[in-house]
Amino acid sequence: MKVFRSLLLLMGVFGSTQSLLAQASAPKPKAVLNHVAIYVVDLEKTRSFYSGVFQLDTIPEPFHDNRHIWYSIAPGVALHVIQGADQPKEYFLNNHICFSVPNTEAFVALLKARNIAYYNSKGINGEITNRIDGVKQIWVNDPDGYWIEVNDAKN
Repeated sequence: MKVFRSLLLLMGVFGSTQSLLAQASAPKPKAVLNHVAIYVVDLEKTRSFYSGVFQLDTIPEPFHDNRHIWYSIAPGVALHVIQGADQPKEYFLNNHICFSVPNTEAFVALLKARNIAYYNSKGINGEITNRIDGVKQIWVNDPDGYWIEVNDAKN
């Protein structure tokens, strides 16, 4: 009987140690990007911009209140557009989201056809930035002043 109790005690200690070791070596949960939200004045103007210029696909949104549009912007990542802002705002160029396109010059041609201004990294209108790694990039404002970088990066 004494041997049996000792065996049970040993198994309990071993099991607890194993559990602690498993917890210590288990990967810590990390956050992943789910969505980016922007607050806009005119939902239809913003819809025209993101659907027309960027060809983003809408995804179902749960509210159905004509104040929200959700777009798929990457696998498992959405852009939530929410109407209700009182006026467009001014943002810094470095506070932006970025989309990659197959060809920056072709995208610039689309912007020119729609009379949409674009800028280089220094804020110079009508210029393209050529990064040291060969990536070409521009910035545009959406109807509410949010900056969007567009580049031809492959990754």
